[in-house]
Amino acid sequence: MNKLSGKTAIITGATSGIGKATALLFADEGADLVISGRRAELGRRVETEARARGVRCAFVEADHTRAEDCQRVVDVALREFGRIDILFNNAGIVTSGTAETTSEEVWRETLEINVTAVWRMCKLVLPVMKKQGRGVIVNNGSDWSVVAGKDAFPYIASKGAVGMMTKAMALDFARDGIRVNAVCPGDTFVDRWLEKGYFEQSDPVTREEAMKESSAYIPMGRFGQPEEIARAVLFLASDDSSFVTGHLLLVDGGNTAQ
Repeated sequence: MNKLSGKTAIITGATSGIGKATALLFADEGADLVISGRRAELGRRVETEARARGVRCAFVEADHTRAEDCQRVVDVALREFGRIDILFNNAGIVTSGTAETTSEEVWRETLEINVTAVWRMCKLVLPVMKKQGRGVIVNNGSDWSVVAGKDAFPYIASKGAVGMMTKAMALDFARDGIRVNAVCPGDTFVDRWLEKGYFEQSDPVTREEAMKESSAYIPMGRFGQPEEIARAVLFLASDDSSFVTGHLLLVDGGNTAQ
């Protein structure tokens, strides 16, 4: 416990799923938090839960496709806590389609949140971390950062970019005491999968239906849980990984071993 005591972390897309699980785990480990997301009501709930764990936490309603919102999140962190030790770039979307069927709108939207927003947040925190002499950036990639799949062309392109951005930044800033890694989850069960319209489905699905689907292709026979991904993020964010940079940590139930 207290692996992050005295540190301040920014977590984007923290209103649910992996972002929420990571925020609460970081709070358990003693980190002060700035969390962001587009769903204000859910964000306030996570903020309250984090504070109940005895740390300071500030929620910022933000759309990370907007440069001014990215700047505002960083400004809040510096104003409230005076430093930024950890950035977890978690905000992102999942999109489907092939190179032929992907529309201009879907392509633009996917890259804007999954790639450009990651770059913007890194660009904003890197000078702060350089001045501090240390810092950690963890990007949320995917098992599709290292292998491809069918009918997910825009998403795979974006997560492949995240993987190489991670490696490039790790090399550029290693001598500044800044480590940059990516957690690369396989299919992870998040509550939004149950919502109507997610993945273009016409009706909501049950938890049992979602879990049954995963057993057909994941070697461990199930989806991952957000808390399992959060523990991998904690490893990369803490001093437990002090000699790790430029690494893409696969947390995929063996999917890419096939």
